[in-house]
Amino acid sequence: MAVHMKSCIKYASATLRTHVTCSIWIYCKHKIADWNILNQKRGNGLKISLQNYCESWRMNVEIHNIRDFKVVPEECTEYIGKYVRSTQHKVDSGRATDECLVYLSTSCNLKKDGKDAWIFDIDDTLLSTVPFYKNNLYGGKNVNVTALEEWMSIGNAPALDYSLRLFNEIKSTGIQIILISARREHLRSATTGNLVKVGYHGWTGLVLRTPDDEVKSV
Repeated sequence: MAVHMKSCIKYASATLRTHVTCSIWIYCKHKIADWNILNQKRGNGLKISLQNYCESWRMNVEIHNIRDFKVVPEECTEYIGKYVRSTQHKVDSGRATDECLVYLSTSCNLKKDGKDAWIFDIDDTLLSTVPFYKNNLYGGKNVNVTALEEWMSIGNAPALDYSLRLFNEIKSTGIQIILISARREHLRSATTGNLVKVGYHGWTGLVLRTPDDEVKSV
């Protein structure tokens, strides 16, 4: 996975030979790894590594302490790319699914009156956007919304396997499934087709963003 190093790459002339370009790449990568913030010790004397920093950033995004960021920090794109392709990511997803099923079986007081419902988001909950972001530095590049929507319109996003299992487990209990997404209404057909193609069937409703919802978050 490539690190986004625009300033470093600009330094390399198109006329340089391959081995010189590689040397510049290695040098630039080394400079990013040694960035000065991480070389400073905290007040408690704890020295933070690049991996420590990036793991902390990712975790705080997941628990919504970090919100509305535009891009992944440049120094963390390589770490994020490795994580979303890793066994650890699969283990984390599996554990989250298991905990949902435990909650459903032990703490969810179902009325069984036809009104019980479970709400799923779509992107990076049911469908993975990793293939798209793989070509955009795993979030390190400021993505044009039009480019993302063009990718969504093709309808080739893969299912997240553990989410598909959770979806089917919930559906088997008779709970209605409602899908909600920040995708715009004009992507309804592509979204429905993509979901069905990868194995999602039998949801009750699909709520997408209308022009009136443009300023609202999901």
